[in-house]
Amino acid sequence: MRFKYTLELLTVIAIVTFCAVFLYTSSTMSGAEFAGSDNVGSGLIAELSGTPLENFQPLIPQWVPPSGEIEACLFALQAAVGGIMVGGVFGFWMGSQKKA
Repeated sequence: MRFKYTLELLTVIAIVTFCAVFLYTSSTMSGAEFAGSDNVGSGLIAELSGTPLENFQPLIPQWVPPSGEIEACLFALQAAVGGIMVGGVFGFWMGSQKKA
């Protein structure tokens, strides 16, 4: 028996599962702080090398945007370009399946 809405059903199940796992983990982690991989990695390198984190300098200096608004704008632009690329790939795949 073929289901007409298999992909939609799987999508809804995946979204509900993700939300349930996120809500469960966020409710059980009281007082936890989220840190980016840059902060955690720099701390581990400083700990292993014995160099204090204040004296640690990356090999490639990073550009710091002048304000938080510009940083948010660049992040949104990056997300939009990535979404367009992913949408283009999936659109190409779906279009090639309909041609066959």
